[in-house]
Amino acid sequence: MIENTNTEPLYILLISVHGLIRGCDLELGRDADTGGQTKYVVELAKALAKQPNVGRVDLVTRRIIDSEVGPDYAEPVEPLSENAQIVRIEAGPEAYIRKEELWDHLDSFADNLLSWLHRQPRWPDILHSHYADAGYVGVRLAHWTGLPLIHTGHSLGRDKCRRLLAMGLPMEAIEQRYHMSRRIGAEEETLTNADLVITSTRNEIEEQYELYDCYTPDKMAIIPPGTDLDMFHPPASAGESIAFAKNLKMPLHEPDKPVILAMSRPDQRKNIVGLLEAYGESPRLQQLANLVIVAGNREDIRELSEGPQGVLTELLLVADYYDLYGRVALPKHHAADEVADIYRLAAASGGVFINPALTEPFGLTLLEAAASGLPLVATENGGPVDIIGNCRNGLLVDPVDKTAMAEALLTILENRELWREFSANGLQNVARYYSWDSHTQAYLRKIQALPQQAGSLPKAPPLAKTGRFRKQAIFSAIDNTLLGDAEGLEQFVKLIREKRKKLLFGIATGRRLDAVLAVFKKHKIPMPDILITSLGTEIYYAPQLIADIAWTYHIDHLWTPNVLRRVISGLPGLTLQAKSEQSRFKLSYLYDSNSAPPMEEILTLLRQHELSVNTTLSFGQFLDFVPARASKGQALRYVARQWNIPLERILATGGSGGDEDMLRGNTLGVVVANRHCEELSILGDTEQVYFAEGSHAWGILEAIEHYDFFNR
Repeated sequence: MIENTNTEPLYILLISVHGLIRGCDLELGRDADTGGQTKYVVELAKALAKQPNVGRVDLVTRRIIDSEVGPDYAEPVEPLSENAQIVRIEAGPEAYIRKEELWDHLDSFADNLLSWLHRQPRWPDILHSHYADAGYVGVRLAHWTGLPLIHTGHSLGRDKCRRLLAMGLPMEAIEQRYHMSRRIGAEEETLTNADLVITSTRNEIEEQYELYDCYTPDKMAIIPPGTDLDMFHPPASAGESIAFAKNLKMPLHEPDKPVILAMSRPDQRKNIVGLLEAYGESPRLQQLANLVIVAGNREDIRELSEGPQGVLTELLLVADYYDLYGRVALPKHHAADEVADIYRLAAASGGVFINPALTEPFGLTLLEAAASGLPLVATENGGPVDIIGNCRNGLLVDPVDKTAMAEALLTILENRELWREFSANGLQNVARYYSWDSHTQAYLRKIQALPQQAGSLPKAPPLAKTGRFRKQAIFSAIDNTLLGDAEGLEQFVKLIREKRKKLLFGIATGRRLDAVLAVFKKHKIPMPDILITSLGTEIYYAPQLIADIAWTYHIDHLWTPNVLRRVISGLPGLTLQAKSEQSRFKLSYLYDSNSAPPMEEILTLLRQHELSVNTTLSFGQFLDFVPARASKGQALRYVARQWNIPLERILATGGSGGDEDMLRGNTLGVVVANRHCEELSILGDTEQVYFAEGSHAWGILEAIEHYDFFNR
């Protein structure tokens, strides 16, 4: 069980990479990346920290140093409570960038976070990633450390892609704008490797997660998020003075009318333009109530990005078309601490809260409105189905049926007895089903039910004695990287011999140990200090070639080669390689691209059978399967920790697909110029990866000069 055998309180690490995250005055609605998830993770961290068996909660996000945003986001650590804090980790440029631009920097974020974790007194008990980008990071940390991984998707790429296609966007435009293939790939990998997936609603499981290859309902738990019942509560009295009311006196001719309130980002999916059209087409609704749409903050619509600019411009055009002046308010500004007052203002007026989104994964604003005493009208697509089903405090509508939307609002506004019933039901049931206390208690029960991870690595592995004074390292692949040019190899070997006292020399190869030793003898290559063989599944230390048993235990987690072999055996174009190429933790095939399925189909098949493996195609013809925790890059990071060598001082060189994760992140990556380097072209935009003009060992020597490696 996850319960600590040493009786220490739980240490939980939450990971949420994108957006602007701070402890107070959240800039919700500032952009598409700073919305409900931002608030969710901050509130979750605070609520978990209040539980008696939780000793520490760290919410890890990206550090941002940018004059365009506040200085809070540059603080490395920000306290949230006595035992909870926000930790900000560097990743890529200092500037604030949208989440779609973060993908090439996530490996560096993961490396920096692992380095930070090694400086802490102990490992976390749980890793909990939020959204696809954090899932990408969380999977890597889970593989490196052996810690359990929980994931919350918040919104999912396959569902978003489906809806964007339905809106008429071509796949090419979706890929260019949203990097959708990388997002979906990260989600598939996260769902395959997560021990528990937390969702908000049953609808989320059935309508969104079901779209994925690794759809495993058994490891999904429905735990609706909570809401802050101290902040969100009904007005103290009908005549309560609420300061925000002054912001509505100018735009509204009759500000005392009931308020129909909508609150969301200015995003096309939120369908607030459709709401305004429904209001504009109903004279009865206009006579009965005002419409207030709070759509983020703005100074000048012309300076907003394309999406919000388009929505807000359309709102103004629709209001003008229906001549809604005096009946509709679109406040330009609101502070975070005014949000609760806005709900109370609408409740005091006898109004209704509406969420007209085309689809809503959950609907946190619905909980806040219900806790403030407002009846609800909400989209029938997504989370509101569960919320209104539990709270019995409103009506569901088809968001594209404007007449139905207007009629639902009128039904509540014209029937005061129904209004009071919905209001009372919401107040009672939101406290029953959606408090943060009930959420965290359910959360901790699910954690306790998780099986303890097998083969977890120790927090601080003992430093190897041999070479303990060496603070730099070079790791190289063999085939078509180190080998291939005799003169270049001779020059490289000469350099290694000269620098041997200050340099750790390592090999990372797909070959078995016996084949590697034969290559060294044939080409007169000095014995490396470390040999990472069989595609990262075996680690040996020279000169006695001692095998690292701890690494063997670690990677054995969930490795089922017999099941894997049965699944793969029926595929055309795959032929088992010779027995000499197989090992305990490596299953190797020859891949015939003319008859074998595309790699994406093979990955889909593996996910559908819930097989957690690393799959690598090298030189276009060698297909290898190894445990999920094994790869050249993962083994290299383990070794770097053993020798206490920062990744920034490790030159990692490669020339085929099997080398990719060794080159990503904080290592000084080198792709040598040979005819196979197109497999690594995906790294072209990755920071700290150098594409050498020289081939084979000449490329390594060129990179050493490029990085000024020995003077770093």
